[in-house]
Amino acid sequence: MIENSKKIIETCPVRKSLTILGGKWKLLIINQFSNKEPLRYGELKRAIPDISEKMLNQELKILIKYNVLAKKSYPEIPPRVEYSITEIGERAMPIIALLADFGQSSEFNK
Repeated sequence: MIENSKKIIETCPVRKSLTILGGKWKLLIINQFSNKEPLRYGELKRAIPDISEKMLNQELKILIKYNVLAKKSYPEIPPRVEYSITEIGERAMPIIALLADFGQSSEFNK
């Protein structure tokens, strides 16, 4: 029974999507790439000031692991690292737009 449950979780597309995009910060991070321009760590931190550095690092690693974002390091002194959205990450943009539209609903302002 446990093996069947595990298989269902692993093959459920909604569960997979939530694993990749779920949580408090991931969609906010992805949304920063809406103009498709690469961003540096400091730019992301300034754009989402209430995220801790530890959490930003953790979420960036996960988004890179799932190929939602790409990381490019430049061999310079001081070191320069840029993050950019991938094609997979771009597929999340309509989801973010729908969530933004949902959040702007006047029904929540009652």
